[in-house]
Amino acid sequence: MTHYRLSTIHCANCAKTMEAQLQALDDKIRLNYEHDTLVVPENVPLSDVKKILAIEKIVILEDDFETHDTDHAHHHHHDTSSKNMAVVFFMNVIFSVSEFIFGFLFNSSAILTDAVHDFGDALSIGLAWFFEKISSREPSRKYSFGHRRFSLLGALITSTILIVGSILALLSSLPRLFNPQPVNYEGMFLLAIAAIGMNLFGTWLLSKGSSKNEKVLSRHLLEDMLGGIAILVMSFVLRFQPWYFLDPLLSIGLAIFILTHAVPPFVESISIFLEAVPEHVDLQSVESDIRQIKGIHALSHFHFWSIDGSENAAAITVYTDSPDVAFHESLREEIRVLLAKQHVTHSTIEVVYDPALLVM
Repeated sequence: MTHYRLSTIHCANCAKTMEAQLQALDDKIRLNYEHDTLVVPENVPLSDVKKILAIEKIVILEDDFETHDTDHAHHHHHDTSSKNMAVVFFMNVIFSVSEFIFGFLFNSSAILTDAVHDFGDALSIGLAWFFEKISSREPSRKYSFGHRRFSLLGALITSTILIVGSILALLSSLPRLFNPQPVNYEGMFLLAIAAIGMNLFGTWLLSKGSSKNEKVLSRHLLEDMLGGIAILVMSFVLRFQPWYFLDPLLSIGLAIFILTHAVPPFVESISIFLEAVPEHVDLQSVESDIRQIKGIHALSHFHFWSIDGSENAAAITVYTDSPDVAFHESLREEIRVLLAKQHVTHSTIEVVYDPALLVM
């Protein structure tokens, strides 16, 4: 039996369909969707295997080929992950609403700004929780590329709310910087301790999980504690010194911190929705590599875009002076291997017969 590594398989249904077609060659063939691997008996012609894989634009990778992590196996810990995220979500919602209420009662713009931050976190967790279920659905006739872009909607909505909230916080805090007002520093002290405790509990709860989402959110909650610690220190200082300008100053600092973290994912999500070439892809270099493939003398209509920020798609037309149909297929396979290095899981490659070399 020979083991092969494959480029990323689009979906579970695609894997089942391919395995059934491959087993028509030999019923001992096994395809592992979670790990993108294929086991083939040595007596099965590799050329036949490649033809079936080509139906789904899948290629066999070399041993030294570098791949990125896939999310195929996420469902093993999905139930525990969802419960943990649900607990942290409701904790953040309740606490952010409490911060809005106490922020007004304590006359603290810093607490109100931190409430915007915490509400954004709660929204981010909730939307990630909701859209993650949709994005894992199989492709349909309406969404032929699948539903993976739904996961971007959560990031886009959350980023938008955080940006708007931070700008409003800046606009309300700037006048108070020049006209400081007394705040209830004792209430702020108690609320800051509660915020730190909640973030510590949420971090501990999520750190027990193994999913990528839980690990990211765990680190994010640790960052959130900085706001609580800053308010705690400020309330302690105000107990001894009436430096009430610290409250709007901290509010401005928190708003700027939120903006620096909210703008990049907003820009990235917009870029993906507008189908821009991913930043990490050097299109000119990829085009140069394709031109160097023996038998290709020209190319046109080369388009490259990201589906969800992780998986990419590409379309290209290449020209050759060879009339051999089998050679045309070998060209497609070579191009697919090159594109797979850029995490392309959906590709359309048109090979045009151009014996007179009209296109150069």
